Amino acid sequence: MTADADADAIEFGTDGWRATLDEFTEPRVRMVGQAVATYLREESDGADAAADTDDGNATVAVGYDARETSRGFAEELARVLAANGFDVLVPPRDLPTPAVAWTVRERELAGGLMVTASHNPPEYNGVKFLPAGGAPALPEVTDALADRLAEPDPLPESEWGSVAEADLVGPYTDRVLDAVDADLSGLSVVYDAMHGSGRGVTDLLLERAGADVDRLRCDRDPEFGGDSPEPTADHLGELADRVAESGADLGVANDGDADRIAVVTPERGVLDPNCFFAATYGALLDGEFWASETETSGDVVRTVSTSSIVDRVAEAHGQSVHETAVGFKWVAQAMAEGDALMGGEESGGFGITTHVRNKDGVAVAVLAAAVAAAESYDDRVDALLERHGDIVQDRVSVDCPDDRKAPVLADLEDALPDELAGSAVEDVSTVDGFKVFLADGTWLLMRPSGTEPKLRVYAEGSSQGRVDELLAAGRDLVEPLV
Repeated sequence: MTADADADAIEFGTDGWRATLDEFTEPRVRMVGQAVATYLREESDGADAAADTDDGNATVAVGYDARETSRGFAEELARVLAANGFDVLVPPRDLPTPAVAWTVRERELAGGLMVTASHNPPEYNGVKFLPAGGAPALPEVTDALADRLAEPDPLPESEWGSVAEADLVGPYTDRVLDAVDADLSGLSVVYDAMHGSGRGVTDLLLERAGADVDRLRCDRDPEFGGDSPEPTADHLGELADRVAESGADLGVANDGDADRIAVVTPERGVLDPNCFFAATYGALLDGEFWASETETSGDVVRTVSTSSIVDRVAEAHGQSVHETAVGFKWVAQAMAEGDALMGGEESGGFGITTHVRNKDGVAVAVLAAAVAAAESYDDRVDALLERHGDIVQDRVSVDCPDDRKAPVLADLEDALPDELAGSAVEDVSTVDGFKVFLADGTWLLMRPSGTEPKLRVYAEGSSQGRVDELLAAGRDLVEPLV
C-alpha cells in the first residue's frame, strides 16, 4: 500500500484517530508521529519551544492505555519523535489520559500523545494529540496534522532527542489530592476500573484520602473481559449489584483510559450523568471541595445534548451557562474563554478549569467521593429534583451514511414545522445540528454523530412518556430526509 493510501486511511474524528487493528497499523501510527513532529517544529519555528531540556530539545509525553498493542504503538511514536529532535517521556505502565494531559500542562511540554481507543471494544486502538496546555486538540490542529501525514523523515542521528521512562502518575495523583478537599474517612466506595488504566490510580487515590475501597475489575485485561470499557448503565450491572449488596455509600467507574466517570448510588443505581453533573456543580458552588490558587467565575460549560437541569442550578446561583457543540474540545475551549468553574457533557466527561481543561475521570472521582462524604448523592439529587422539577432525557439513532449528513441537515432547516409533538416551536439553536425548544419547556435535538454513520436524536422532558413522543417526532422528521 502506498504512503498516500495510508494517509487517506487516517481520519481524525471527535477525539483523535481510532480504528480497528486491521486499519490501525504501525506504518500509519509512525505517519501520525511524523505529522506531530512536523507540526510542533513548524509551530515553534525553532525558537522558544516549550519545556526545553538542557540539550535544547522540546519535550513530548507519550502515554498509552491497557490494550495489548498500546505500549508498542507508543514506542513507535516515541522513536519517530526522538528522530525528529524531540525528547520523549514514556511512562513505565499504562495510565489515564488525564495524567498525560495534566503533565503537558504542568510541565509546559510541547505536547503529548496518548495511545488509546478510550471506551471502544478491544479490537480498536487509537491516538489522541494533546497540544501545549493539555486541552483537546481543536479541528484546526487536527486538520494541520492531517495535512502533514508522511512517512518518518528523521534528522541526522547527531540531532536526535532522547527517549526516557518517567513517572507521569505520581506527581499527577499528588496534585489531585492537593486540589480536592477530601477527608473520606468512614466512606465506603466500590471502584470499577473496567480492566482499564484507572486501576491502581483512582482506587489508590480514594484510599489515600481515607475511603474504604472495594475493587471490581481492577486487574489488567487487554480484552476488557470481552466487553467495551464504557461506563454506561448497560455495562455497570455488576457494580450496581455490588453497591447494593455490600451497603457501600458510593460506586465509581472509569472508562478504558479513565477520562470519563460514572457514579452508582444505593437508591438510584447508575446515576444519570446529567443529575451527577448538576449535583456536583451545585456542590462546588455551595462548598469548598476544590482548592485552587486561580480564581474563576462560577459559570458552567455544557454541550447542547446535556440536560437543562444544569442551567437551573446555575440560574439559582446567579451564574451563567455556556453551551457548546458536542465534543469536549469545544467544552474545553469555552472553559478558557468564559473562565468557567466546571465543564461537562452528558456522556460522562467532566473537567475543572483550574486543574486541566480536559476530561478527568480520576480527579472527578475523588471530587465525587468528597461531595458524597458531605451529603449523599441520593439526597442531593432528591433536593435538586424537588426544587427544579423532574428531568428525563433519552436519545435514539437513525442510520445515515456520512456523505448524507450535510444534505440532511440542509434539508432539515426547511423541514422544521411550527409545531412538534403537540407543542409550538418557540426557538431553534444551530450550535450543533438543530435544537428545537418547545412551548411546554421540552426540547428536541437532531445532530450528526461525529464517530458513526448515524444521526442522533435527543429529547428532554418531565416524563419518559413525553420524551418518547418527542423522540418519535424527531425520528419521523429526519428519516425521510436520509
